[in-house]
Amino acid sequence: MRGSLDDMAAFAAVARARSFTRAAAELGLSTSALSYTIKRLETRLGIPLLQRNSRSVAANEAGETLLRTLEPALETIGGALDDLGRARHIVSGTVRITATRQAYDAVIRPVLAAFCATYPAATVEVLIEYEFRDLIADRFDAGIRLGEKLQQDMIALSVGPELRMAVVAAPSYLAAHPAPGTPPDLTRHLCINYRMMAAGSLYAWEFNRNGRELEVKVAGPLTFNEPELMLSAAVEGLGVAYVLEHEAMPFIASGAVVRLLEDWTPTFPGFFLYYPSRRQVPPALAAFVSALRRHRRGGSS
Repeated sequence: MRGSLDDMAAFAAVARARSFTRAAAELGLSTSALSYTIKRLETRLGIPLLQRNSRSVAANEAGETLLRTLEPALETIGGALDDLGRARHIVSGTVRITATRQAYDAVIRPVLAAFCATYPAATVEVLIEYEFRDLIADRFDAGIRLGEKLQQDMIALSVGPELRMAVVAAPSYLAAHPAPGTPPDLTRHLCINYRMMAAGSLYAWEFNRNGRELEVKVAGPLTFNEPELMLSAAVEGLGVAYVLEHEAMPFIASGAVVRLLEDWTPTFPGFFLYYPSRRQVPPALAAFVSALRRHRRGGSS
């Protein structure tokens, strides 16, 4: 394009208005500034575009030829700019999140229906996994994990309430094995282990009472990497499980399992959404974070 877009638009405005004064008012310019712009365009093109006299101004033959091509192009460009302006207010794109199954159930699933209804142009992609992923290298927007396990170079936002663990066993199991009185007693029980896939090791059960912290490495015939399976095995009387309180509560309430060592399991920080530090958060991620925050405050998502 041999002339600037602004100069072309200024010429089209003068030709349509057939007046420098009216065109200048439309463009928000002074008459002298507009006159200078048209002269600059004519000089650049090497041909006059307007016929001027003391009472009017009109496009000459060269100007009419240019205008026939220029006006549809300017209209198309203006429409595209309007679309971009509207798009700023439309949340679109994909939010790609890595999360454990527990994080999905506790944090993501409760907001999905409302989020999808509110932002139909957005897509949520959730990958259930337990290893920590490199968010940037693996092209994730965010992850959700327990706060105590987050990397220090991440921006982290609390998106869930405090959590609590529960030690549980079925009545049938306890009928054959006396209930433990303290955490170390668990070493004499058939415990259901949890394999931490990220670390490649078995999870040591953590306890705390009145500031006294204990870690107990338990043993037993069963090991899983899914807490749901651990709880299921405990319900079937196959051993003692250590799971999140809210997941065990329905089974505790029904009597399917009995809670043990309750005074050794205080609350701890819950799930956090984390993402790399960046100047601008993608609109879809920002909208999703807002939905999580509203849900945590008890509002609609």
